[in-house]
Amino acid sequence: MTRIIYVNGRYLPYSEAAIHPEDRGNQFADAVYEVCEVREGRLTDETRHMTRLERSLGELGIPLPMSRAAWGRVLRETIRRNRVRHGLVYLQVSRGVARRDFYFPSPDTLPTVICLARRLSASKSEALAAKGIAVVSTPDVRWARCDIKTVMLLPATMAKQRAKESGANDAWFVDDEGFVTEGGSANAWIIDREGRLITRALDQSILPGITRSVLLDLLKREGITLIERPFTIPEAQAAREAFITSATSLVMPVISIDGKPVGNGAPGLIAQQLRAQFHEAAERAPV
Repeated sequence: MTRIIYVNGRYLPYSEAAIHPEDRGNQFADAVYEVCEVREGRLTDETRHMTRLERSLGELGIPLPMSRAAWGRVLRETIRRNRVRHGLVYLQVSRGVARRDFYFPSPDTLPTVICLARRLSASKSEALAAKGIAVVSTPDVRWARCDIKTVMLLPATMAKQRAKESGANDAWFVDDEGFVTEGGSANAWIIDREGRLITRALDQSILPGITRSVLLDLLKREGITLIERPFTIPEAQAAREAFITSATSLVMPVISIDGKPVGNGAPGLIAQQLRAQFHEAAERAPV
């Protein structure tokens, strides 16, 4: 099947889709994005993702290119044309095309909008969650506004490649004070010996994850204690459980950190429970 991508109002085959060489997303990473899960033909947490997208655009001063209703139509049509029932839909907005210059272009410059949808294997994701993943730690060299979901992902790319080369699945960034900020593309969590969930409080050093926010709702419903504070790698290695959260991994158990097992070296019961219950708390809209 020919894959279709949305580019600035047109649905095109991948072989025909293109953006201008001087698009600011390409030259300056002057762009933001969102990734939404598609599960059983339904869009997960669309409202929260669109709210975060609008915040990211506002923080960078990029004009909102379309209404919330128009976003919904683009997402659904892209999903429909690619026949995705389980997978993801990716939406990216850049400041647009202008002569290369560090200064922002004219305010009437039209943003560039791209949307693509891709199938993912549900069985592979569940098999990975049943096995658990390994992470390695790496210094956090990213910019100081990680709360904005920009396409400036080179540090994350390098960290994930280092993890892959060392036989791990992901990386956890560690700040100058020795505290974990977040994963390469996910929020980081641990569960202490008393069964309390610990994750870093929202600040400019981490992304306000949508899956994170849904999980907070689930924790309240289940009466599970949450502590929002930083934690170190040694604390995480000594924890009962650890896991990451993101739109594509949902709740993914972490079984080792820097080669040392977490707990008994197998996915923990609480993480597995939260993964199984996640979609009970998530918004699921028809496509």
